[in-house]
Amino acid sequence: MIKHVLGISGGKDSAALAIYLKENYPDLELEYYNSDTGCELEETELLINRLESVLGHITRIRAAEGSPEPTPFHHFLKSSGGYLPSPQARWCTQKLKLIEFEKFVGDTPTISYVGIRGDEEREGYISTKPSVQAIFPFRRNIWSVDVINKVLHNDNINQLVDLYKKYSSNKTRDRGIEIAKKQLTKQYYYSKKLNELLDLSVKEFNRIVFEFLKTTDYPVGMLDEFPLIDNEDIIVIDDVYRILEDSGVGIPAYYKEIEFEVDGKKGKYSRSRSGCYFCFFQQKIEWIWLYEQHPDLFAKAMEFEKDGYTWSQGESLEELIRPERIKQIKLDAIRRQEIKEQKESNSLLIDIFSDGDDDVLCANCFI
Repeated sequence: MIKHVLGISGGKDSAALAIYLKENYPDLELEYYNSDTGCELEETELLINRLESVLGHITRIRAAEGSPEPTPFHHFLKSSGGYLPSPQARWCTQKLKLIEFEKFVGDTPTISYVGIRGDEEREGYISTKPSVQAIFPFRRNIWSVDVINKVLHNDNINQLVDLYKKYSSNKTRDRGIEIAKKQLTKQYYYSKKLNELLDLSVKEFNRIVFEFLKTTDYPVGMLDEFPLIDNEDIIVIDDVYRILEDSGVGIPAYYKEIEFEVDGKKGKYSRSRSGCYFCFFQQKIEWIWLYEQHPDLFAKAMEFEKDGYTWSQGESLEELIRPERIKQIKLDAIRRQEIKEQKESNSLLIDIFSDGDDDVLCANCFI
């Protein structure tokens, strides 16, 4: 028996992925779960409840059950001696989510569906458990980096060539075999070979990886068929918003931009991620958003800062909300937004004035 699971974080991407898979692969017996840290925004819980009405049951998994502390985070903060998590020491992710996820799936061969979009450049968490395999349905390449490294490794060239001989069409066979035979070097690395094979045919590459995995212990290879190998969709941010709106679930309120003004200049802010209200990955402007939109939660986040530990590296929350600092952070955010809009405008002008040859119009002409 193979377990299919999808983690509902409370963010837009995992929510959209759950809806997408339910609509496009209704025969996939997915189990949904949410890692409850006890420190999420109220809007997160509202989203999960709305999703549950669409998807069915979502299992809540919670670390430190039975602890006298008010939340799992408080429990592990105490056990860590008050040392706050940071990008360099992400013990919160490990203790509150990853360990509990691996307890949830146990030793059952498991396929974990991850909502990393096709317009993102990151890999995401890959479990260290050999019985868990990550799949990324929103990307052109649905396979995790460990699978790609294994399939394309020089030691497996002969196997890859044989699979292209057997499973590719007459139209692509010769080119597929030619690419498969290429040795990886410092100049011709994994991503180059991967993209050449995907450019040739995504479906054929997925079929060949699937057949390759049947010779391994990967969970996908234990299946008789895997419907996602025929998937050629690439889902980007606009698609995610459309999926959420069309489903009736809607976009989490904290993603919706709110306008602010400083020194006669207007900008917008919102939250860029789900997760704990005090997440240390927040940008400075997101901390200001929290201060102004959820002052009670900002006050709670401040209470955690002591003994030199701060959420925002090199600056305490008390320092961050001084009037002159808020003003500077907002002006910096406005400037970044102006630069982004200018780049997008320049890009549009290049598209309009380009005549379609190989010549590239210099964007500096429009600055």
